Amino acid sequence: MGLFVEAFTGLNARLNVQLGEHGLGNVDFEVLVRLSRSPGGELRMTDLAAQTGLSTSGVTRVVDRLERDGLATRRACPTDRRGSFTVVTPAGVAKMHEVLPGHVALIEEWFTGRLTAEALDSLLTSLRTIRDAVRPGATSGIQPAAA
Repeated sequence: MGLFVEAFTGLNARLNVQLGEHGLGNVDFEVLVRLSRSPGGELRMTDLAAQTGLSTSGVTRVVDRLERDGLATRRACPTDRRGSFTVVTPAGVAKMHEVLPGHVALIEEWFTGRLTAEALDSLLTSLRTIRDAVRPGATSGIQPAAA
């Protein structure tokens, strides 16, 4: 576990420097990625919380920041008065286009490019297995029932 944490924190530190050069924090970037790759560039706030592992108040704070910076906005849910969506704005999409090339290059340099195709495939399969066990709502956004 210690080796995994050392590898993750080292890689994350390198990526955070690059994100900081674009005025983004790691969590802001993760939220923008999740919004950008979702249908219509939007997610329900509850799904965003499930996918990112943030609390409801944590997601609210991130979305507040992204709204302040013009990168995302909120939209009321037409079928549920209590629910709302977070929507990536054109400025948010432009920010992703600005950040992603350097981000992907760093991932290639410090992570994927250091492994053979077979080793990378094996690692990703293993990480998905663990992720699906410990955070089953991470891909769908659906909160699992309490065990």
